[in-house]
Amino acid sequence: MTMADIDTKVEVKAKTKISISEPKNFNVIYMNDEVTTCEFVIETLTGIFNYNEETASALTVRVHEQGSAVVATLPYEMAEQKGIEVTLLARHNGFPLQVKIEQEN
Repeated sequence: MTMADIDTKVEVKAKTKISISEPKNFNVIYMNDEVTTCEFVIETLTGIFNYNEETASALTVRVHEQGSAVVATLPYEMAEQKGIEVTLLARHNGFPLQVKIEQEN
């Protein structure tokens, strides 16, 4: 037997385990203040979050009475974008409305 007769092929079988999970959701939270009007809060909830007037009014009351309220739960990028939109609109209209983004439990 010569070197040319020896089979040097190596066969490798690799198994790759891929774990894909849903993106984590984040809560968009409106904080109550003494300056921002209820009308403006309702306007942002209907315009940016696409709530109907009744739902937006109920959320506005919750923010006012409880000091804060979760107004939406979304993937991080969407929650962040909507939070920025609301904050920019509030500042443009002279309101100090605070919006927080927190990971959903």
